[in-house]
Amino acid sequence: MRMPQVNGRYIPNVKAPRTADNEEPAAERAQDFRPVDKGFTKEMAIAEANRCLDCKNPLCVQGCPVNINIPRFIEAIRAEEFGRGLDIIRESSMLPAVCGRVCPQENQCEGVCIMGKRSEPVAIGQLERFLGDQPELASKPAIAPKNGKKVAVVGSGPSGIACAGELARNGFDVTVFEAFFTGGGVLVYGIPEFRLPKAVVKREIDGLQELGVKFEYNSVVGRITDADELFEQGFDAIYIATGAGLPKLLNIPGENLPNVFFANEYLTRVNLMKANKFPEYDTPTKHGKNVVVFGGGNVAMDAVRTAKRLGAERAIIAYRRTEDEMPARRAELHHAKAEGVEVLPLVSPLEFIAGEDGTVCAVRVQKMELGEPDADGRRRPVPIEGAIEDIPCDVAISAIGTNANPFAKMIGDIKLNKWGYIEADEEGRTSDPRIWAGGDIVTGAATVILAMGAGKIAAASITKHIG
Repeated sequence: MRMPQVNGRYIPNVKAPRTADNEEPAAERAQDFRPVDKGFTKEMAIAEANRCLDCKNPLCVQGCPVNINIPRFIEAIRAEEFGRGLDIIRESSMLPAVCGRVCPQENQCEGVCIMGKRSEPVAIGQLERFLGDQPELASKPAIAPKNGKKVAVVGSGPSGIACAGELARNGFDVTVFEAFFTGGGVLVYGIPEFRLPKAVVKREIDGLQELGVKFEYNSVVGRITDADELFEQGFDAIYIATGAGLPKLLNIPGENLPNVFFANEYLTRVNLMKANKFPEYDTPTKHGKNVVVFGGGNVAMDAVRTAKRLGAERAIIAYRRTEDEMPARRAELHHAKAEGVEVLPLVSPLEFIAGEDGTVCAVRVQKMELGEPDADGRRRPVPIEGAIEDIPCDVAISAIGTNANPFAKMIGDIKLNKWGYIEADEEGRTSDPRIWAGGDIVTGAATVILAMGAGKIAAASITKHIG
């Protein structure tokens, strides 16, 4: 399987098609929560690595928010030196098994892959995941001697995990405070098992504990304690990574009807509280037969595909623009449609309608058409006069976005912007020089890899200023 060489240099297999994803059959996987993508085998990974052009100016590195040296780890796969490849990734990213599964590679590394100009880009995400799923091959990270400094990390999502890991390697005594009863943040409550298995996230949390990071669960900083108390307890710095989990309201009549959910609530009930196994577990949720989800991002896709697995005979994702404008990963849209999800474009909800029993029985929508581009360059949806219809449903889910976690403003006396997000500089420093912040609580809802990048940057800044 190794690539042929001339004078010691690999010759890329430019005529080979992109290696197809290794997916479970759609009709079968839509019945349960098994992982959709089984990942590359060794043979598939090497074949795909052989497609890499080994560019002199690798744009893929520039396209990665944490600048992973992608050509180097792909070269290691070609040489079948998988442990070395994983070590190369971990120089920049602590979560390759996670990012390989959930990052929007088509908008980042793969989106600028030179091979993509000839045919299809190299499957960088799949190759990253292939290495990330073999953590036993990685070298043990070097850990600096203890420096006597303590840092509190608030939130154990991707940004908090990245910051905590970097600080632990740099010799800090790190404690992560997590509001839920388990670690991982949005990785466990927001992303379904079929896309990101909980065992993968647990493996990363276990790795942090092996570095000496302590976790305090069921700890809502901003309620049970605050920044002043943490400093009194001996912490020298705080990193806030609470995320942006407060749902955005549709602000339409009927939004408070029974069986009208916000996506975060719906997904948390299933992903974290195991509502799909009620009454074996205590948390219930409505298993609708006709489910409509409003939104076009990854969260909307996760919600509608979850509804399908909970027995929905008709699962619709309704979006006010067209399929082409949906911000969701193309892979998620592809998977959803293969599993029987219907896409209803160019509609906007007007009202949720109650049935005789008081629960939602339909949603009234306004049909739209695309007008002139908005400030982001996307064509603005415009209502079509008189084009209104009712869609029957027994569950409706709003997945139109999130707002800043409201606990952020309760943690300490730090400056927030008008939307409630923490203001931080390019190093993650807030208006209080002892407090750093990063991830979605600073940027608004973004990607896992961007949140991780913010955590790494903040860890470097904390090390520089107090280490």
